[in-house]
Formats: sequence, C-alpha cells, structure tokens
Amino acid sequence: MEITNVSEYEAIAKQKLPKMVFDYYASGAEDQWTLQENRNAFSRILFRPRILIDVSKIDITTTVLGFKISMPIMLAPTAMQKMAHPEGEYATARAASAAGTIMTLSSWATSSVEEVASTGPGIRFFQLYVYKDRNVVAQLVRRAERAGFKAIALTVDTPRLGRREADIKNRFTLPPFLTLKNFEGLDLGKMDKADDSGLASYVAGQIDRTLSWKDVKWLQTITKLPILVKGVLTAEDTRIAVQSGAAGIIVSNHGARQLDYVPATISALEEVVKAAEGRVPVFLDGGVRRGTDVFKALALGASGIFIGRPVVFSLAAEGEAGVRNVLRMLREEFELTMALSGCTSLKDITRDHIVTDWDQPRTIPRALPRL
Repeated sequence: MEITNVSEYEAIAKQKLPKMVFDYYASGAEDQWTLQENRNAFSRILFRPRILIDVSKIDITTTVLGFKISMPIMLAPTAMQKMAHPEGEYATARAASAAGTIMTLSSWATSSVEEVASTGPGIRFFQLYVYKDRNVVAQLVRRAERAGFKAIALTVDTPRLGRREADIKNRFTLPPFLTLKNFEGLDLGKMDKADDSGLASYVAGQIDRTLSWKDVKWLQTITKLPILVKGVLTAEDTRIAVQSGAAGIIVSNHGARQLDYVPATISALEEVVKAAEGRVPVFLDGGVRRGTDVFKALALGASGIFIGRPVVFSLAAEGEAGVRNVLRMLREEFELTMALSGCTSLKDITRDHIVTDWDQPRTIPRALPRL
C-alpha cells in the first residue's frame, strides 16, 4: 500500500510492533482526553487564504537559535527508539540530517550522544531529565556538549510520570537486550520489572521531584549551551522562563502523557506567544500530522514545530526511509498550504490567515490590493 500521509504509519507500526512497545509509543495518560484533543483542536482552526498572489517561488527555510534549517519542522525527543527499529536513533539522526533539520535526542535514548554524533554532521539538541544525582546531570550535559549538540531541551513537566494505563496493564519495561545508553556506565541504564509500569518505577527512583526554576539557573552555570524549557502551557510560566534565562520555550504537554485534561498544545500556544512578547522563540510540540497543522502553528506565533510519534511510527514501519518520508510529506504539504494561502515565506504567515473557534467575531482587516 502506498503511503500518502503521515498518519498512515500508525496502523503499520501497530501491526509490526509488540503490543507493549506500540502501546508505550501510542498511549496517553488516564482517559486520554488530551491525547485526542491534541489532534482535534487543529480541526477547529480554519484558513482565510489570500488569492492572486505570485507563489511561483516559496522559501520555507528558517533559523532556530542561530542555526539555519530547511523548514520549521523538527524532531522531538522520543525515548527508546531501538524498540521501534534495530537502528533506532541512528536512523532518525541520519533522516533528520538528510532533511536539513534538527533532531532532539532523548535522555532515555537507546543510543548514546556519542553514537548519534558518529552518524555524521547534523544540528542536534539534547533533551534532559534532571536526575536526583546532579553529578549525573552535569556529566551528561558535558558529554552532549562535547559530542557537538547545540542546545539543551529541559523537560519540566515530569517530576513524576503520568499515569499511563496501557503501560500498567502491559507491565511495560525496556526489553532486556536494550539499555538507556546514556546511563549505561552509571548503572542507571537498565529498567527493573515492576508491579505496574517499569518506567514509572524508574522515574520515581531516579528523577528529581524538587526540580524548580532555580535549577534552570543552575544549568546555565554548568553549560554554555542555550536552554529550551519544554513543557510550558501558561503565560505565568512563560514569563518566569524568560526571566530565568531560557533561550526558548517549547509548548508541550508531553504528547498528552503526563497530566490529562490540559489543553491541546495548539490551544495553549497563543497565550504563551503573547506572554513571551517576542523575547524568546516559542515552539509547538504535539499533535502535528499535516502540513496544514504546521501552518496553523506558525500563524498562531510559533517559530517552528516538533514531531514525536510520527517519527517512531514511521521508524517502526520503514526504518530511516520511513522517517525521511514523514519529513518529506510534511514539507511538501506545508509548502502547498503556503502556496494555497498566498504566502511565499514564513514571515508572510500571519494571524489573519486563520480563524479559530475562540476568536471574537472578526473585524475584517481592510487590505489594500498588492498590485
């Protein structure tokens, strides 16, 4: 069967993967309301396309933290990718590099920062969980820096792991032939079997629940790398993140895997963008499956978006070629959406190109014809 859109990879991944692994990637927290909402909220944003604009040349390149990339579509950190495919993070890194975009490597990767760096050139960020043992954290950050990673994405929404009932039912644990490679030498690379979710037990034992804003400051004392705060959903936290020296903000609800009944990230985006007041870039993570979704996020003020599940599902289905295909399809759909909306560069995409279900009745902007 020919794949014609990103979402089709999920069904193929479901066929190919063991139930425990697929459920780990696919499921959300508790009732999974936010999991559905991350997708559904996009369908409540409609376009106001502009016509009769020369769209023969379209430029979708952009710059993120000073790094030029081919498109505003990047790869979110997704854990344990070798459960999806034997090449795991290696394949993902090569696909991202070939597409000219940024890959974010998870702390809980099944390939180390050094191994991912060895795949060749590419702009890579490192996602960080803060462990109780701060020496572990400092060591990890230094290793990422030495391996040429360009930024730290600090996950701030996981003092405890969300209640993921599929993982509890499946007694989820990392398969015995795999390790969390970044922690292998620290005796933290294995995950014990548990009476519920092995990952939940691991997090309870290792991840620091005392993590606070002062730790964002502390991180800046141990690394020169810019720090993106990942997991912000409110204006209040946006303002504190900016004051705390964050280089950027990732609006994320952890793929709806932490606190259920938080809004979809696309619904929270505008509040965060307004609070940031242009002082730092704001990125969107969660629910993106179409080029139209990318356009909607940019129209609401995002500087770019991150995709997570489409990466692991396509990786499971077709390895590196699958991830490349996801990035190609999203790129082509996004470029087409721009053309059909009358935009030739990212700066042309404005709030006036969309209407949302939370908008006040519009006063239509009076546009002078561009002749």
